[in-house]
Amino acid sequence: MDTREAVAKRIYELCDTRGWTPNHLSNVAAVPQATIKSILNGESSNPGIVTIKKLCDGFEITLSEFFSTTYFEKLEQEIR
Repeated sequence: MDTREAVAKRIYELCDTRGWTPNHLSNVAAVPQATIKSILNGESSNPGIVTIKKLCDGFEITLSEFFSTTYFEKLEQEIR
């Protein structure tokens, strides 16, 4: 799993626990649907931290809570 996949899985997980669709997340987080779709489909090569912060605001969680999962803890170093 790479960072993009981890971000997408975390967003799906948070939506699922709330019973939200990506469209609903788009509305509450004020992030365009196209941006969320791009992240979830792995088309976004680098979802920006500002976008992730907006998503966190929509979910009413902190950035720390977003990244505090095994998805991110198990990532391998990308720079070698």
